[in-house]
Amino acid sequence: MNLTRQLLVFPDRDSAEEVTEELSARWPELGEIELVRDALAGEDDAEDAQWLVVLEAPEEGGWTAEQLAALDRLSAEQDGWREEG
Repeated sequence: MNLTRQLLVFPDRDSAEEVTEELSARWPELGEIELVRDALAGEDDAEDAQWLVVLEAPEEGGWTAEQLAALDRLSAEQDGWREEG
């Protein structure tokens, strides 16, 4: 059982929003999914930002291996990746 918050990191807002919509439709039990702009350290340019999709662990049992694999696939499809946070 994995209760760790998951962060999906994307290079642009459109990718992050698309994944957020898909996750909300696929797993409504995740509730509110947070979308956050993360400026890269030392960068002032708005283009130099990553977008994070912040996912709290499901209340019932946490993340399954299948869910984490699905998050990895969704992230990779949009040139992103998953981190535990």
